[in-house]
Amino acid sequence: MAVKEWDFDSGHLILDFTNTAEFHASQHPEEQLETYADLVSWAQAAGLIVKDDAQELLRNADRHPKKTNKAYAQALELRESVYRLLSAAARDETPDESELAAFNNFLSHAMMHSEVVPGENTYTWAWSNDGDPFHRMLWTLVREAAALITSSEIKRVGECADDRGCGYLFIDTSRNHSRRWCSMESCGNRAKAKRHYRKRTGKQTRQ
Repeated sequence: MAVKEWDFDSGHLILDFTNTAEFHASQHPEEQLETYADLVSWAQAAGLIVKDDAQELLRNADRHPKKTNKAYAQALELRESVYRLLSAAARDETPDESELAAFNNFLSHAMMHSEVVPGENTYTWAWSNDGDPFHRMLWTLVREAAALITSSEIKRVGECADDRGCGYLFIDTSRNHSRRWCSMESCGNRAKAKRHYRKRTGKQTRQ
């Protein structure tokens, strides 16, 4: 089986996570995290878990399928909750109260496992030792999402303007916040070609 390659070029870890569903804004998103093993693979590639943890999680998947299936479902629910909040932010819209409540449920659960511990020169956040590496990974994603949502950087969150519903989220670092596409090589070039075609066929119609 071919090993999947993951993209980490959105400018923020939590956006990389939301982008694991392609054409997220369409009626038929294309799931990249098709299995629990895919989720573990992504987490390892993202640096959220180490190789030994990944291998242990996969062994647990064989021994405890109900537990890991539940964890997998929770991860996808978290992703969809975060995507809806940040997609609304990208459009300068206020999210539905139920969407924020769903995210806050994830946040409250994660914060139950957070603690402050001594760091190198000061104190720092850490996770309590209860819970398996997978759940600690989810807690980290929740905190990453909360940090972005409550920061000024949320104003730089953009969503690809592709009319097929690409839905790719990114941090817009352009000077005047003018970025519209996930990349010019894909959706940007397609839109450019479409505009050119309409312009050309429009001129031909008037001749």
